[in-house]
Order: sequence, then C-alpha cells, then structure tokens
Amino acid sequence: MKKLGNFVSRLNVLKGADFGFAGNNEIYRTGVIGQFNLTFELAWKALQAVLRIHGAEGAETGSPREILQLGFKTGFIDDQTVWLTMLKKRNSAAHIYDEDETDELLLLIRDSFTPAFCVLESTLKDKLAEAGEE
Repeated sequence: MKKLGNFVSRLNVLKGADFGFAGNNEIYRTGVIGQFNLTFELAWKALQAVLRIHGAEGAETGSPREILQLGFKTGFIDDQTVWLTMLKKRNSAAHIYDEDETDELLLLIRDSFTPAFCVLESTLKDKLAEAGEE
C-alpha cells in the first residue's frame, strides 16, 4: 500500500536523525522538525487508508484529529495523550521562534513521537495482514 510505504519511508529518515547534531545546528534542527511534520502527515493518512480497508465507519473523510480519534476508538492507536500532543505540536511547529520551545519539540520527537510512529507502523502492517492486503 502506497500510503503506508510513504509513511514508513519518511519514518525511516526521521529515525536516522542525529539529535546530538541537531543541538548545535539550526538548519539541521529545522530539518528534523520538518521531517516530523511530514511523517505526521503521512502517518494519519496511512491510518485513514487502513481504517478504510477495515471498513471503519467515519474513515472516508475527516480531519487529522477525527482520524486519530477513530484510531483510538478502534484500537489502532493506543497512546491518545502522545498523539494529541503530536497533533498540537505539528499545528504549532511553524510558529516556534523560541530556542527552548525548539529544544522541547526535538526532545518530544526523539523520545515520544518517533516511538509512537514506530508502534503505528507495526500496527498498520499487522492490520493490513489481517485484511489480506499485505
């Protein structure tokens, strides 16, 4: 499935980020945040596509928040707090001008968001296999 493949591809780039280097290099920091934004966008769209395959009511259309809520409801996503924080940070990332906020976001990406993406990747692959869509 193309949407899942795109998400996994961007996630692999994010997993390769050198967060130590990001601490000292402004353009690299900006790049990691941009990669997070892209990975998030592809994650919720891949979730939506797999929910559709499973016939989840409400998966045909919806905002990222609505698709994430459906993911929680159907058990495709288990850590609601992390995903809602991720959505909030994605929405505000373009408006971060403070160094401390940037540092906080980078730590969240490293310690919370990337692991949550990895869990979603595994779940979506399992759900596709269940549906016979490997």
